[in-house]
Amino acid sequence: MIFRCKGINISCLKQIFLQINVVSLHNFIYVVHEMEVVMKRIAILASGEGTNAERIVRYFAERQTAEVALVIASRAAAGVVKRAAALGVPCRVVVPDGFASGEAFSLLKEYGIDFVVLAGFLSRIPDGIVRAYAGRIVNIHPSLLPKFGGKGMYGMHVHRAVLEAGEKVSGITVQYVNERYDEGDYIFQAGCPVFSDDTPETLAARVHQLEYRYYPVIIERLVSGAGV
Repeated sequence: MIFRCKGINISCLKQIFLQINVVSLHNFIYVVHEMEVVMKRIAILASGEGTNAERIVRYFAERQTAEVALVIASRAAAGVVKRAAALGVPCRVVVPDGFASGEAFSLLKEYGIDFVVLAGFLSRIPDGIVRAYAGRIVNIHPSLLPKFGGKGMYGMHVHRAVLEAGEKVSGITVQYVNERYDEGDYIFQAGCPVFSDDTPETLAARVHQLEYRYYPVIIERLVSGAGV
């Protein structure tokens, strides 16, 4: 069926609608391009199983603020290596000597990394990386710093120390990384109760839930400039 409208140039209308579609398509391409330009690239450094790393990768896979572009593991046997492969994220193994020699720094530059996230990473970060990423490199510690921090205080060592000290509250601290262990400025803290019948394992499980809940969100706010 053909409709005829008196006084209306159908050919002209078709051109107008076509032009509108072209403009809409152009605007859509521009928006997508802008989203790609502002997408921040994150590197995760890890030494262990990589449960935090996996949650961070999955979180940003559903966001448009940033992407996890690289995982650096300090041990070839670390569980995070297999997790990264399963998630399709490039993963490189750099042993502590490789950090000292500049190999890790070269990888960060090669992958165009904007922001560095430590997630259960046990090696010392060279001063060159700390300076280059000042204000853009963060760590999460499984206690309420300044308590139970410093060299040698990680994982189960922290939870045992918390229990031995008779603490009633533990938790997490997200902080900027500087040249000294666990002495960077604090960004965020969250606490959880310590029960009288806790073991290091049960306390660790409770603290892990805080890590999984808050760390990806805090990272996103930092990379997007929203603040905490």
